[in-house]
Amino acid sequence: MKKFLTVAAIGALIAVSGCGKSENAAASGPVKREAGNWKTDVKLVKFEMPGMPPEAKDQMTKMMEGASGMDQCFTQEQVDKEDIAAELAKSGGECKWSKKEVAGSKIDVAGTCTQNGQTVDMAMVGTMDAKKNDVTITTKGKAPTGGDMEMVMQMTSTHTGPCKAPATT
Repeated sequence: MKKFLTVAAIGALIAVSGCGKSENAAASGPVKREAGNWKTDVKLVKFEMPGMPPEAKDQMTKMMEGASGMDQCFTQEQVDKEDIAAELAKSGGECKWSKKEVAGSKIDVAGTCTQNGQTVDMAMVGTMDAKKNDVTITTKGKAPTGGDMEMVMQMTSTHTGPCKAPATT
């Protein structure tokens, strides 16, 4: 299960990494996020794995809930350097993307990733705007327990203002 979650995490990282140029981007390019503080919420929409004990599924749900509310500061320099095409290219493991459409405020990406001997199909669909990103990530593959597994996560990132000053103790 950890292998599956690692590959699923690739999608999550790509989704929160912002947007940049893509092979299929429109001439105007994708919308860039605004520099500042961003809060990301993660919702586990669907999680099916045959043979998985209910307590393990509950633990997975709690892990996803724990990832919600994460604050992250993006400087103007970081925003200027964001490039989703590059992120897709170095997304860890071996990924072959059958669709990489990132244009305007839309993202529609699909492919197959192999990591640690496990292969999953991944799709990311959603919107990315200057002040809000909302992406649904679907991963499907073979469960270590046998049968097919599927996980659907919704990640919503919202610009909350200027970067917060680091806490002092």
